Amino acid sequence: MRLVFVAVAALVVICPSPPLAHADPGPPPFDVADPAIGRLDPALLTAIQNAAVAAAADGVSMTITSGWRSPEFQQQLLDDAVQTYGSFAAARQFVQTPELSKHVVGQAVDVGGVGADQWLVTNGSRYGLCRIYANEIWHFELAADALGTCPQLLPDAASPGPAKMTP
Repeated sequence: MRLVFVAVAALVVICPSPPLAHADPGPPPFDVADPAIGRLDPALLTAIQNAAVAAAADGVSMTITSGWRSPEFQQQLLDDAVQTYGSFAAARQFVQTPELSKHVVGQAVDVGGVGADQWLVTNGSRYGLCRIYANEIWHFELAADALGTCPQLLPDAASPGPAKMTP
C-alpha cells in the first residue's frame, strides 16, 4: 500500500493540472454586461456568439470561463502559476505575461461547458476560431485565414511564433 501512495504522490508532483482549470462554468457568450464578455474584440465576440448558437443547435452548451482580463488580473494569474509550478519558465507554459496575453486585449476566450472545447476544435474554424496551444484545449482566438484554415498549434503559451495566420 505504501508503494502505491508514493507512486500516486509522485504523479501529482510531475503532472499538476493547469492553473486555469475552471470549476466555474462561466457566463454564456451573450452576457455582455460581464466585462470578460463585453470587453472582447467585437469580431471575436460575434464569432464566439455565432459558434455558441450553432453548438447549441448540436446540443452543446458553450460558456466563457475567461475572456477579457485586466493586466492586473493577468499578472495575478501568472504569479499564482509561478507558485503552483515553482518557476517562471514552468508557469509560462500555461500563462502569458500581461504584455503578451491575448486576453488582456480582448482577443482570446477560454470556453467551458461539456464538450464545448471539442465542438470548437471540430467546428470553430467555420467561425474563424482556432485552438492555439496544444496544451490548452479550452483556449481559442480568431486566427483562421480566409479559407477557414487554422494555424499549426503551438506547444504552449511560452512558445514563440505567431498564432495568427496571414491571408
